[in-house]
Amino acid sequence: MADETGGAADTGAVAYPEGVPCWVDAQLPDVEAGKRFYGELFGWTFAVAPGDGAHEVWAYASDEPTAPVAALAPKPDGRLPTVWTVHFATPDAFALAARITAAGGQVITPPTPVGTLGTAVLATDPEGAVFGLWQAAAHLGFGRRHEPGTFAWAELYTRDTEAANSFYADLFHDALFGPDAAPDFGRATLTDVFPAEMPPHFLVHFATEDCEAALGTVGRLGGRVQVPPFDTSYGNVAVVTDSQGASFALLERGGGSGWREAPRAGDQAEQRPDELRQQGDDQHGDEA
Repeated sequence: MADETGGAADTGAVAYPEGVPCWVDAQLPDVEAGKRFYGELFGWTFAVAPGDGAHEVWAYASDEPTAPVAALAPKPDGRLPTVWTVHFATPDAFALAARITAAGGQVITPPTPVGTLGTAVLATDPEGAVFGLWQAAAHLGFGRRHEPGTFAWAELYTRDTEAANSFYADLFHDALFGPDAAPDFGRATLTDVFPAEMPPHFLVHFATEDCEAALGTVGRLGGRVQVPPFDTSYGNVAVVTDSQGASFALLERGGGSGWREAPRAGDQAEQRPDELRQQGDDQHGDEA
């Protein structure tokens, strides 16, 4: 059966709450090469996306071909980056797009119907980190997540953490801080560990049962290790690229509270796990 909140295969499923990561897709130069890479790495199977002709493909957990976990799509323009994009759920794409603009972000692609599947938006935060919105119709989002070979986490790497805290704490307050919140989204500072030219961005994490073994598979398939495994408060993480240059992370879960600290410069102060929550609480306390 599909995830109780996201799988179209489960007739009792409902759309994800606003602000919850509900879908990821990769824009690739060669979708067939992407299918070979991710099919072997994660055991995914693939089928042409509903209503898409022969362009975008959906990936499925191999033992449940009705539960979509991600999409691979050809880049419409070779000048665009080869990248994984995270999409956040919303019940009203038009209203949330307006709130993004009012808060200092930008809407790259305005709310656009995708057949009978739903409505898509592409936007950036005030620093330029790109993310998507998804207003579900027939396609609710992930059929499975938080399992090996499926979405596990989205980390925002930003240079202005205070601005990021303010923007996302207001935009997705209930998903981050509500009584039933179990966020799949964190943020970390872009430090000297990263190249100076690296822009703020989201990094999609996929779960794995064995990070070291997965890294061996990545290398054998033509991918590259960007950041070797490092211990975190809730698992072991490595940052890699696929055989076409799209970056993502591998996460081998451990114990802990679901927050982790990203690699930091030697002289950088420790990043506290409650900073984003405190920002959201302060902001909405002032509004009250």
